[in-house]
Amino acid sequence: MAEAAVVADQFALLAERLSAFGKTVTAKVPIAQTPKRLVWTLNKAKLYRYVPVLPKEKRHPVPLLLVFALMNRPYILDLRPGHSFVEFMVNQGYDLYLLDWGSPGPEDKNLKFDDYTLEYIPRAIRKMKAISGVEEFSMLGWCIGAILATVYSALRPDDGLRNLILLTAPLDFSNKQDITFSKWVDERFFDVDKVLAAVGNMPAEMIDYGARALKPVDNYVLNYLKLWDNLDNPHVVEAWKAMNTWVTDNVPLAGGVFRQLIVELYRNDRLMRGEWMIRGERVDLGRIRANLLTVIAEGDHITPPCQSEAILSKVSSKDKELFRTPGGHIGIMAGSGAHKITWPHLDHWLGRRSG
Repeated sequence: MAEAAVVADQFALLAERLSAFGKTVTAKVPIAQTPKRLVWTLNKAKLYRYVPVLPKEKRHPVPLLLVFALMNRPYILDLRPGHSFVEFMVNQGYDLYLLDWGSPGPEDKNLKFDDYTLEYIPRAIRKMKAISGVEEFSMLGWCIGAILATVYSALRPDDGLRNLILLTAPLDFSNKQDITFSKWVDERFFDVDKVLAAVGNMPAEMIDYGARALKPVDNYVLNYLKLWDNLDNPHVVEAWKAMNTWVTDNVPLAGGVFRQLIVELYRNDRLMRGEWMIRGERVDLGRIRANLLTVIAEGDHITPPCQSEAILSKVSSKDKELFRTPGGHIGIMAGSGAHKITWPHLDHWLGRRSG
């Protein structure tokens, strides 16, 4: 009887743990809680200004625009209180703006890099200048947001951009052997036109699977084992919930952009070769003169370091720096060590150039 009672207790504990595990992996928690106000919209895109916490005389006069990727929600930059890059930068006295691209609908399937870099970004910047009352500004682009920021910087070098920060920037596609995605979208095996003819915009689920499949064991097994092992640790559980809320909230990628990404960049490397044409204008990286900081994640499997290094030899910037940091594609900005390494470095570099 005693043994039966022990077994019953063990099953009860297991059932309780499984219930807690199930609730955690399906939970959606509040994110993006740093106060902000909407100041501009265009189609699905929105420009937010974060509410300053320091008096004007203690803030950096040069505003900073955050440009994130097109197929992810930007609140990874503002994940949760105490673990938010946005919150950190606002507390450091930056006049901070976020360009949220929203989610493209079927009517947006023909949107291209051309539209985002020559219509959306310039208009958002004009609004930011009008609000801040300052003609110069800084811009931070992450992942595909870094492609957008780079293209804009090359096409409009005289618009007032003082400082350009590129995080895990996928710009150089010449090294096909080290870029897994290049193999997956090889024209011999992947017909981009047929895919887009069938789906219009690239579905968020397909993009998410492609990213997760680069490290299937980590993403589909170890990630959940880590949670299981730490179900009794509220700090780990809350962090896991917040990250999972973001990871599972992806958006489609406009069909026109996806086609350019595959054909112009992954297959033909036209940006670094100086052959990419955006609305009849050649994207000449040598026209970039802004102070440049390029941040590379040494453990990045989505944007390998080889994709982010060559930009420094292409630009005309006299003030440029390459910063390497441990961590992966997301971890360098949202991981447990981001507030100790990446954030302080960005603040130190940008603060000296934002007076």
